[in-house]
Amino acid sequence: MSDAPAEVQPLLRKAGLFKDILLNLPMMLLTAMMLTGGQAPGDLLHRTTLAVTFIFVNLLFFLMVRTGKTHKYRSSLFIIIAVCFVISFVSNLIEVRGSMVLTAEDMYSGETPFCHLVIPMIIIPAALTRTIIFPGSMLEGFASIASMIVLWTGASLVLGRAWCSWVCFFGGMDEGFSRLCRRPVIKRIDRKWTYLPYAVLLAVVLTSALTLSPTYCEWLCPFKAVTEFVEINSFKVMVQTVIFVSLFVGLVVVLPALTRRRIQCGLFCPFAAFQSLTNKINVFDVRIDRDKCNLCKRCINACPTFSLDEQSVRNGRTCLSCTKCGQCVDNCPQQAASFHIKGTPVAVGGKARMLFLYPAFLFAVIIGGGMISDALARIIKLISTGSMIH
Repeated sequence: MSDAPAEVQPLLRKAGLFKDILLNLPMMLLTAMMLTGGQAPGDLLHRTTLAVTFIFVNLLFFLMVRTGKTHKYRSSLFIIIAVCFVISFVSNLIEVRGSMVLTAEDMYSGETPFCHLVIPMIIIPAALTRTIIFPGSMLEGFASIASMIVLWTGASLVLGRAWCSWVCFFGGMDEGFSRLCRRPVIKRIDRKWTYLPYAVLLAVVLTSALTLSPTYCEWLCPFKAVTEFVEINSFKVMVQTVIFVSLFVGLVVVLPALTRRRIQCGLFCPFAAFQSLTNKINVFDVRIDRDKCNLCKRCINACPTFSLDEQSVRNGRTCLSCTKCGQCVDNCPQQAASFHIKGTPVAVGGKARMLFLYPAFLFAVIIGGGMISDALARIIKLISTGSMIH
């Protein structure tokens, strides 16, 4: 085993600027269609923020193509989407309901936006009782149940668990906090903890089926602290709220900052464990060329979701939980790690990476582009009028 070189060289080629621009053109057209929906906003403020969003996301994609680096630019987009999600979502809640509080009337009327984290919990009750155990609208309104399930199904088939590093706006929160410290304060975490998300998944699926209620949402979701929450009108709700805030502070803020890892995503989230299974049916994965790898462990130490260990590296592949974030590919000093299409030879860079980047980046823009544009508009409104609310 040898020490890693001090600096990792860019992976890719010396392609010309003209070729890079040509590779970017289809993405520019696709993102323009997705951001506008075929129709530009009517007012100047939203036209301006939409234009800024379009330029920003396509600049990031161009830099991915031009530099051969994936994680650096993906992470920037991922974190910004997470921040903009909170600004846009909370502002919208206040406009619609007057606060972040979710009342019983809101749940009875089906006005709760559907959250993808609840998907593993609704499957068994839906099969047994033909009932969706979530207080949202099936077809109407923002984030309806049908629209979110269709989006999740399409993304899962195309990306597998890459959903967790390219699409999930919750994941961008712990990724953001994991970058606060330059070096990890806690360097070693027992790999036995990587089994915890599967145990939590089993527990919430079974309890949801038995109680016909989404138990993870009711008791364990850290993101209730920054989205919507049930009105505190009983001791039970007060206990639930304390749990939500404690889990958010511990799993999304403090531990990611101390470890430089995505603790919520890698060691707790039951949806992430469920999403790992989709890697089995997805054509993209990350492989390690065993002839080039010198077992320096740089990829293992860099992986934010604990998806690499010594045995997996020796086997030339990542663990089932790989989110295809590109961190190991960018950090490999031997250029042994690469994006790969199953059934094809392992090769660094090139077509497999580009074929993965296009759908992954496009899904990120589909989910997050509108959030960025709306959040920018609200920030400008806050500066000019003192309020984010339209």
